[in-house]
Amino acid sequence: MKHSRRTFVKQTLAGALLFGTAPAINAWPSNVIKPKAAKAVNPFQLGMAGYTFVNFDLETTLKTLQRLDIHYLCIKDFHLPFDSSAEQIRAFHDKCASYGVTGYAVGPIYMRSKEEVDNAFEYAKRVGVKLIVGVPNYDLLPYVNEKVKAYDFHYAIHLHGPDMPLYPDATDAWENTKDLDARMGMCLDIGHDLRNGCDPVADMKKYHSRVFDIHIKDVTDSTKAGVGIEIGRGKIDFPAFISALREVNYTGVCSLEYEKDMKDPFLGIAESIGYFKAVSDSI
Repeated sequence: MKHSRRTFVKQTLAGALLFGTAPAINAWPSNVIKPKAAKAVNPFQLGMAGYTFVNFDLETTLKTLQRLDIHYLCIKDFHLPFDSSAEQIRAFHDKCASYGVTGYAVGPIYMRSKEEVDNAFEYAKRVGVKLIVGVPNYDLLPYVNEKVKAYDFHYAIHLHGPDMPLYPDATDAWENTKDLDARMGMCLDIGHDLRNGCDPVADMKKYHSRVFDIHIKDVTDSTKAGVGIEIGRGKIDFPAFISALREVNYTGVCSLEYEKDMKDPFLGIAESIGYFKAVSDSI
């Protein structure tokens, strides 16, 4: 069942009252600083999917991440082109570092030929990351698998819900990677997974051994009609999902991929990050 902001607050307060843990009104003297509740310890990191900023330059992207206290970015080629020189790559990383941001992966990168697979792996190697978020044609999976072994990379297949025939949900990605190298897995896009009629919480628990990256987002419906919305306003049960991340000890990155109002996304990004952080810290 979906947890709305109001439901989340009501349930928290109701539980406190039920077990006698709610503080009495005016229980603390006005001159005494009330102790803050300890924040939950999360094994995962919070990041940003570069696609969120498809309409903005790197400077704007990094300033936004800095203001939100986000330190991880999945790199898209519009911020760092595939043909970037060693000097351009160095300058990119230096600029990210000046804002306290690390580029932890590249992608999503579509791969429709062996040449595109070769180029993607060489690009990731030159950029200096060990994770590729990719979308290879099904017939290329054996070739990608050999590349993963040769480069010692992790490869996370991005889910696309009902919008594309390739990798619509977590089950499809699992079925196509379970017999391949253990470094072949998925980027669990929880919004697209839900839009294909699946349960992201159950899928996280079931397939966690092959989940190497996560795109967090919320959507308005669990069908193809669902569209992106601020986290906490849609159909995804984030308290349950965050609990599942802890249960399976997911240690990767959860990157916000915000796809509503992409030409003016900043308020929605801030709201989404704030909600995710608040829930993560409080359950």
